[in-house]
Amino acid sequence: MKNSYSTSLNLQNTDFGLLLFRLIIGGLMLTHGIPKLLTFFGSEEIVFADPIGLGETVTFTFAVFAEFVCAILIILGWVTRFASIPLIITMAVAAIIVHWTDGFGRQELPLLYMGGFLLLFFTGAGKFSLDYYLLKKK
Repeated sequence: MKNSYSTSLNLQNTDFGLLLFRLIIGGLMLTHGIPKLLTFFGSEEIVFADPIGLGETVTFTFAVFAEFVCAILIILGWVTRFASIPLIITMAVAAIIVHWTDGFGRQELPLLYMGGFLLLFFTGAGKFSLDYYLLKKK
C-alpha cells in the first residue's frame, strides 16, 4: 500500500498545482477587477474609498491595476512575483483598513486572497507559466 502521507515533493504535481491555483485565484480576482475597470472607463463619477489618503481616483486606479491587470498577469504566469505585490497591498488595505470595523466576516475574503497572493510571491508561478518559458530561453 502506497503511503499517501509522504513528505517528499513531486515537482510536476507541485507545478500543476501552482498552475491550477494561479488560474483559480486570478480568475476569481477578475470578478472584482472587471466591474472596476468598466466603471473606470465608464461615464459615471468614480466613488471609491480613500483609506490611505491618496485620493479617490488614485486609489481606484491602483485597485483597477491590481485587480484587473495583475490578476491577468498571474493567470498567465508572467512576472508573477511582481504582479502579486500590488494584489497583496490591495488586499491588506481592504482587510486591515477598509473593513477593520466591519468584523472578521468582511475581512475574511481579502485575507484569503492576500494569503494566496503571498503564496505566489514566495513560490513563483511554477513550470507551467510564461515566467518559466521566457526565462528558460535565456
